[in-house]
Amino acid sequence: MAAEIALGHHERVDGTGYPQRLRGDEIPLSARIVAVADVFDALTVARPYKDAWPVERACEHMAAERGRHFDPHCLDAFMERLPQVLACKQGGEVRAGAAA
Repeated sequence: MAAEIALGHHERVDGTGYPQRLRGDEIPLSARIVAVADVFDALTVARPYKDAWPVERACEHMAAERGRHFDPHCLDAFMERLPQVLACKQGGEVRAGAAA
């Protein structure tokens, strides 16, 4: 699974990603899931070369890429769980099945 994630998480569901230009369900589900998490992390965490984006801006950008960059089902599932994601990111405790 690690190999399929490493190879596939830069693919885009519209087929314009890399390295293989896979499209839609040709991209392993694990890679489609990680693509969402990877971009969210890259946008919302400061890097030496850029400031962190506010969560709202990152979500707007990602929503605009729904069906192009991101698998709609994976992105929707991520957005539904955003409160839990943010709680984890801030070091908060999230109980299974509980909304943050």
